[in-house]
Amino acid sequence: MAQATLAITLPEQAWIQQVSTAHPESMFRVLAAVPSSHSGFALVEVTGPDIPGVLEAMAGHDQITELSTLERGENDVTVYFETTKPLLLFSSRDSGMPIELPVEIRDGTATIEVTGTRQRLAELATQLEQFGIQYRIETIREASHDRQVLSERQLEVVVAAVDEGYYDTPRRCSLTELADHLDIAKSTCSETLHRAEETVVKQFVDDLSGVDETAAPQEPITPQ
Repeated sequence: MAQATLAITLPEQAWIQQVSTAHPESMFRVLAAVPSSHSGFALVEVTGPDIPGVLEAMAGHDQITELSTLERGENDVTVYFETTKPLLLFSSRDSGMPIELPVEIRDGTATIEVTGTRQRLAELATQLEQFGIQYRIETIREASHDRQVLSERQLEVVVAAVDEGYYDTPRRCSLTELADHLDIAKSTCSETLHRAEETVVKQFVDDLSGVDETAAPQEPITPQ
């Protein structure tokens, strides 16, 4: 299995390229996304100094067919929307190569992380090229249980959480304080921690399957 980080230069005809380059100081974080046959649905958090301008640009774009604001602050907003041009979603779907979330997009460039076979990675590259999407492979390595199981972003947040006392009993740092320390939105901090915790717990349980079961005999479960 291969783990790769790609820098994607989004095509000029895509709404996200147009909106993000018009607001280069804003960060778009895709928290959840799913494609349908002809469109895509996504939950995106936007942070930046001109949230009203970003929302106006999204609402007025002809590739955005539905837009709802879920949470809004002075410098951040979380929106749900449907788009007719989910090019990254289509590329992922057609190649069978899942894209790890969240995906960060700034000034027309998306950073994505993928894990799969080298054949699937090659198919993803083919799909990106068919959609006219330029890309650059930043890193690629073989994935194994002995290697780091968290993404660099997840690792950064988890290490900060430990250092700040978020996991202490009692806690010395709240989720809000941790998000402020990392200079990210509270919802992003919570989502990143949750996905990191999910990965670590599942990896731990998977590793248990490798333990010699004969070392500790199990009592049979008797139906009640």
